[in-house]
Amino acid sequence: MNCYNIFKIIPLYWLRAFASFVANIMMLIPSLSIHNSINRNLLLAFPNLDSRQRKQLHKKIIKNQALTSVESIKSWAMHPNWSIKKIHTVHNQDILMRGLNNPNGMLAIVPHLGTWEMMNAWLNQHGSPTIMYKPVKGKKSNEFVLAGRERSNATLVPTDASGVKAVFKTLKQGGFSIILPDHTPDPSGGVVVPFFGIDVLSSTLALKLANKTNCALVGLACIRRHDNKGFDIFCYDLNDELLYNKDMIIATTALNDAMEKMIEPHNQHYMWGYRRFKRIYDIKNAYKLDYNQFLEFVNSRNITK
Repeated sequence: MNCYNIFKIIPLYWLRAFASFVANIMMLIPSLSIHNSINRNLLLAFPNLDSRQRKQLHKKIIKNQALTSVESIKSWAMHPNWSIKKIHTVHNQDILMRGLNNPNGMLAIVPHLGTWEMMNAWLNQHGSPTIMYKPVKGKKSNEFVLAGRERSNATLVPTDASGVKAVFKTLKQGGFSIILPDHTPDPSGGVVVPFFGIDVLSSTLALKLANKTNCALVGLACIRRHDNKGFDIFCYDLNDELLYNKDMIIATTALNDAMEKMIEPHNQHYMWGYRRFKRIYDIKNAYKLDYNQFLEFVNSRNITK
């Protein structure tokens, strides 16, 4: 028996209370690497925030990432119907339905925003998506996550050429897949384009698939409600013709712009603890740069705007 199954019997409000407690403890330990990542990400993405605003947002991000972690674990442990019942309101669902009915298939564009794992069971009621999956560390952990995702009606494939072929085949058959496009790819799998005004290596996979299949592109985000009573899903119509441009620099710039519009209204729910700016064109790794040099780079950007 997998030890993670204990999360089936622990109430969500207990897990959330624990996550909030851990987040408060984390705020008392400034040496944690996640603080460096969040602080530098906010300075890069939102340079106009003053120090007070940045600290307030930083605290909310830490809490939301802790909550998202326990909510994701709980969703993997439970039957999919448990997650489905947590969905309160779906905004612009007609956009999603048009995408799912596209004969050329649909790619759901899902940034690291909100609790996307909670959304999977609800989304997968509409079909069996083919999703690329990278195993997590630890045999028991991987078995737990794998079982949770497969339980919600998804077909998981490797994050390699064979997985890409499987997603392509699914789209050609009119099915759908889910891609998180805001990770840092290998240089061969990306181009350097702006993301929140920073020229950074960005993935081209989703756009290459769209270019080959002419599938629909629909943005999705699952955001925790302010009253903690469930989640709202937001659907975005990514119909900009630039997204289908054969020039990947043009298409990826358009995709990053679309993701910014998805993230900005919910920026406290974005995973700013992720080192998205590891491969900046001008300074390489923003997280290893001497802090004074990093601030010089941030200030130079503000001057040249």
